[in-house]
Amino acid sequence: MATLDEVELGDHVCWRLEAPGVLYEGAWAYMADGALYGDKIVIVGSGRSSSPASFDDGLRPSGAVVLDLPPSTDCDVVVAAVRREARTAAREGFRAVRVLAERMPVTAPGAAEELLAQELKLDEFAAESGAMVVCAFRPFEWDAPTLEHVVSVHPHEMGTRAQHPAFRMYCTGSDMWSVDGVIDSDCALAFNAAARAAVRRTSTVTLRFDRLEMIDAAGMRALIDAARCRPGCRIVVEGANETVRLVWELAGYAGCNLPVVMAA
Repeated sequence: MATLDEVELGDHVCWRLEAPGVLYEGAWAYMADGALYGDKIVIVGSGRSSSPASFDDGLRPSGAVVLDLPPSTDCDVVVAAVRREARTAAREGFRAVRVLAERMPVTAPGAAEELLAQELKLDEFAAESGAMVVCAFRPFEWDAPTLEHVVSVHPHEMGTRAQHPAFRMYCTGSDMWSVDGVIDSDCALAFNAAARAAVRRTSTVTLRFDRLEMIDAAGMRALIDAARCRPGCRIVVEGANETVRLVWELAGYAGCNLPVVMAA
């Protein structure tokens, strides 16, 4: 995306900011359009004292709700809060909600996987409700691998330095995720992190490979390792092309008692 003006209902966007202090100025049109189209604005704060306060000079849209949640807030708590505002917006007669969430890096153990799980849940929320969700990241505050993982679980991205990730994983149904692009040794760790996040809170996950061009041995090991990280979990792969199926068979995985099933 070139600008936030292109964000549509049901979109989940990774916005990589270019410089400090541009978040609310850059998002002003996106939020102001909410009033024009009858959308409710929900701002998820970063825990910075400056985040909600940045609107005190008149920048905050009338009626906007600010959820000032610490960066370490549990995934389910964040998503539940956003869903609650969406239900309230529906009762109040709004068309939809426009979410603006500033993301802050945290260093606690498991924080990166928790963030990915949260992003997947927000993607699921956007797809189900028709909400517009923009997640803002300041690249200079993040380590490159984590940011790469994060971008891969957003269907859309924005930022002049944004580069398309090797693969994308996004919601196409309840506990169902579409994967497109190429998964090789260069992005196997990112794919493993995304798949691990997807299986955190459910026993069966479906991955649609209809648009996946290729997956190599490293990618397949990453997939199997993700399924094995949670006892009793199963990942069902659907829509794989002939090349992906052939590589799976040549690797000796077909017919094995694995927690990953390559469906016909």
